[in-house]
Amino acid sequence: MRAAVIVAPGVARVEDVPRPDPGPGEVRVRLEGCGVCASNLGPWQGGPWFEYPLRPGSPGHEGWGRVDAVGPDVSGIREGERVALLSERAYAEYDVADAASLVPLPQSLEGTPVPGEALGCAINVFRRSDIRVGQSVAIVGIGFLGALLTRLSTRAGARVLALSRRKYALETARVLGAAELVPIGSHRDTVERVRALTEGQGCDRVIEATGLQGPLDLASELTRERGRLVIAGYHQDGPRTVNMQLWNWRGLDVVNAHERDRGVTLDGMRAGVAAMATGALDPTPLLTHVFPLDGLSNALMAAHHRPAGFLKALVVP
Repeated sequence: MRAAVIVAPGVARVEDVPRPDPGPGEVRVRLEGCGVCASNLGPWQGGPWFEYPLRPGSPGHEGWGRVDAVGPDVSGIREGERVALLSERAYAEYDVADAASLVPLPQSLEGTPVPGEALGCAINVFRRSDIRVGQSVAIVGIGFLGALLTRLSTRAGARVLALSRRKYALETARVLGAAELVPIGSHRDTVERVRALTEGQGCDRVIEATGLQGPLDLASELTRERGRLVIAGYHQDGPRTVNMQLWNWRGLDVVNAHERDRGVTLDGMRAGVAAMATGALDPTPLLTHVFPLDGLSNALMAAHHRPAGFLKALVVP
C-alpha cells in the first residue's frame, strides 16, 4: 500500500509499504481520508523527543473509510461497512484498529467526509465545559474546533462571543450562531470589548482553542468570578505561564479538556456521528482544504499558516 512517511522534521514522502493484516480482535479499513489535527504539527516540525522516520501513516488519527478485512475473534462487524476509526496511522491507504475502536457510519452519511476523532474531541470539550442556557460563552480561537463549539454552545442556549484575528473565521462563527464577533486586537482593547458586552462581568465560560500563550492569557482575563476556564487548545511547543493570582482571586474553575480515556473519546465520536446524522452538527462546510496523500507536507503547512479561508484540512489517498 501507499503511506505517507514523515522522514525528518518538515519532510514527508509517500512510500510503498506492506499492507497491514488484522490480528485477533482487529479490523483493517481501506481509508477514504483523514483529518489533519493541530497536534500533528509537533511531530511534523520536530523535537528531541521524536525519532525519525515516523511509522508509515503516523500521526494521522482522524480517519474514516470502509472495512476491508476482519481478523479472528471479531463479531458484529462486516466487510464493506463504512466506519470512522480511532487509530494512529491513517495517513495511508489502509490502517488497522481494534474492533472496539470503530464507530459505524449511517447510510445517510454515505459519501460525506467524517473525521470522527475530531468530532469526538469537540463533543467532549463541550461536555467538560458544562454550558447551560443563558450563559455567556467566549470562544477564543475559531478554527475547526472553535467553530464546532460555537454551534454546540448556541444550540445549548448560550450567548456566544466568538474571538479570532481572522475575518473569515468570525464570519463562519456568525453563520453558526455566534451572538457577538470580537476581532482580537491588543490584549487590553479585547478585554475591554468583552467586558463591555458582558456588563463588566466577563463570561461564565471561556474556551481557549488555540494552544498559544497569548490567547491563554486573554482567556484567563475574560473569565468572570467563579466562572469556568476551559483549555481546549493543544499546547505543544513548550511550557506555559499562567496568572495564578488572577485565577485565585476570581475563584476560577480551570478544566483541561484533553481526553486520554479511549472509551470516553469513542463515546464522543459516536455522539458526533449521531449529531451529523440528525443534522444537529454539520462539519462539512468547515472542511475547507483537501490534499492528496503525497501532499501531506502542504496540508501540514496549511494547518500551521492558516491561509485565507482555512479552517481544516483533509488528506485523501
